Amino acid sequence: MGERIMLEPTFGEEVEQEESKPSMLVVTGLQGSGNHLFAKLFNLHPEVLGTEPFSEMWWDTSKIKDFGWTLRSDFYTTSISCPYFKNKESQIPKYEEFITEVEKYCNVVIAIIGRDRTILEREQIRTRDVHTTPAALEQFQYLYTLNPYFVSMELAFLYRENYLRMVGLDLGFPIINDPDIINDVLSKEPESNKNYIHEVDGQP
Repeated sequence: MGERIMLEPTFGEEVEQEESKPSMLVVTGLQGSGNHLFAKLFNLHPEVLGTEPFSEMWWDTSKIKDFGWTLRSDFYTTSISCPYFKNKESQIPKYEEFITEVEKYCNVVIAIIGRDRTILEREQIRTRDVHTTPAALEQFQYLYTLNPYFVSMELAFLYRENYLRMVGLDLGFPIINDPDIINDVLSKEPESNKNYIHEVDGQP
């Protein structure tokens, strides 16, 4: 990977072509939407490298150039929520700065994870005492210009390996073909929306 390959000469001329770049899948979403779970599922495939090597690069993009991209993998993932928290302080991801720098070394694909809007609001207020969705959606305006792919936490829990297989096909990204491993990861996560569903007594 990263080497230059020679094509057959055309009309007596030697033609040189750059071998394709590796792929970086950026999984992001609103606070509480489950982007870290999705990144974990993508990372199950042995050909995929992520996401820990990239966590510091989100707040210090100068480290991106020193990563050694051509020596490591054809597929990378990174995950970030909007906002994310560093040293208990709310931080807005440097989407444009990060993506622009990574694009020098990789083909970047954006996956935005979604979840029910009301549940997101309740989860954000429960964990951080503030509804962060409106501010985050403003930041996504830049991501929308990059033709992102949208993924769903609810569909991952419902259709499991079948849903993930189709996501992988759509993204051109390897997904592990082992339902038992996928179910094991999902079983260790809180069931999607379960904490927000309650029985209703009596007639409506």
